[in-house]
Amino acid sequence: MPFGSFMDAVSHPVFLMIHAALALMGVYLWRRAGARAFLLYVIAEVAYITYHLDITAFHFAHTLAEVCDALAFLSLGMGIAARPG
Repeated sequence: MPFGSFMDAVSHPVFLMIHAALALMGVYLWRRAGARAFLLYVIAEVAYITYHLDITAFHFAHTLAEVCDALAFLSLGMGIAARPG
């Protein structure tokens, strides 16, 4: 049995609450910092939510979320590198 399989016992509503809270945190940071990277993070969290609502398959939602997260990190990194001095 792979490590972490105990998480299968956690119900989908718990994961929905976790991802919703993380999405709200992303919206707050997006509005506060004005960085579009946080909007990509919010989209990633919404992708996970679509899986828990049984709208998309897990691998599709996870791949979409990972791509959005990678683009968010890239965007933040490029923004930091472009700042003077």
